[in-house]
Amino acid sequence: MNPLAATCLAVALAMTGFAHAQPEPAGKSSPSPFQPAADYLRTCNGHALLVYRGGQLVFEEYLNDHRRDDLHRLASGTKCFVGVLAVMAVEDGFLKLDDEVADTLTEWQGDARKSQVTIRQLLTLTSGIAGGEVGDVPSYKDAVRLAEAKFPPGEKFQYGPVPFQCFGELLRRKLEPRKESVEGYFKRRLLDPIGLKPSFWRKDADGNPHLPSGAHLTAREWAKFGLFVLNKGAWDGKQLVSEKLLAECFQGTKAHPTYGLTFWLNASDERPRDLVMAAGAGRQKLYIVPSLKLLIVQFAEAPRRFQERELMRLVLDGLSKVPDAASETKPTPTASK
Repeated sequence: MNPLAATCLAVALAMTGFAHAQPEPAGKSSPSPFQPAADYLRTCNGHALLVYRGGQLVFEEYLNDHRRDDLHRLASGTKCFVGVLAVMAVEDGFLKLDDEVADTLTEWQGDARKSQVTIRQLLTLTSGIAGGEVGDVPSYKDAVRLAEAKFPPGEKFQYGPVPFQCFGELLRRKLEPRKESVEGYFKRRLLDPIGLKPSFWRKDADGNPHLPSGAHLTAREWAKFGLFVLNKGAWDGKQLVSEKLLAECFQGTKAHPTYGLTFWLNASDERPRDLVMAAGAGRQKLYIVPSLKLLIVQFAEAPRRFQERELMRLVLDGLSKVPDAASETKPTPTASK
């Protein structure tokens, strides 16, 4: 099992023992119930810990000389944006997840395996296309040209950047008749509506945003995206993508039940079943648990001795001391600054 998937399952196990408790009275001088989690993360070269409950920021701390406005490379945490962008394109009517990629990337039509790959398989990493070296991201065009079909579609899970850059080229060609770039569509459809203005996003030589690992964001910026997902595709009372389509991102596959459309999933029988996660190298994590109205942003460059299970135990212990949030999860001005 991929290490990121194993981490996700470990977190789910840690959550199994969570139980609601009555909030403790808190005076002005009372420490936050999440302080033990932050203190633990600090000892493991943590950089930031943010906790949201019901759309409200209930804890925020920056560690080891890091500050609120510091940018962090999300690495593979960037991939979570791509699944949402894909289902938005479905809603806008210019692609379907089960369309064959070769309908658009016509140079794949002569290959017995690549000609059968669907967009869904490309983004769930079950296309049979070799993932490529993590950190070595080709341009959109080079990814399409160099893509190697090692297995028949749907049989194997292969992690890496190449399928996402292939999707980038597919999206670029779909948008070309509309005279819109991938970056322009990304901003218009998702980033601008939620007020997310990345200070830096890596691009290839052709000016296209790197989709597998290009984002550099502050913790609060990544939290905006998380709140949008937690709120089932809505922001400030406007539904940016249908709840039904967004749910496509959280469907695992037979080849890899713990990976959906660019999100890691909890496919075990442990509670809560609805935990989803975006994850990048160095312990950059975005945890979303709709049933608990919970969002966690974690930035770190943690050593091997760091235990995700212990951090989550401490966060959930703190959560048990926080009053239940309002029934509806809403983005908040705290998250938008």
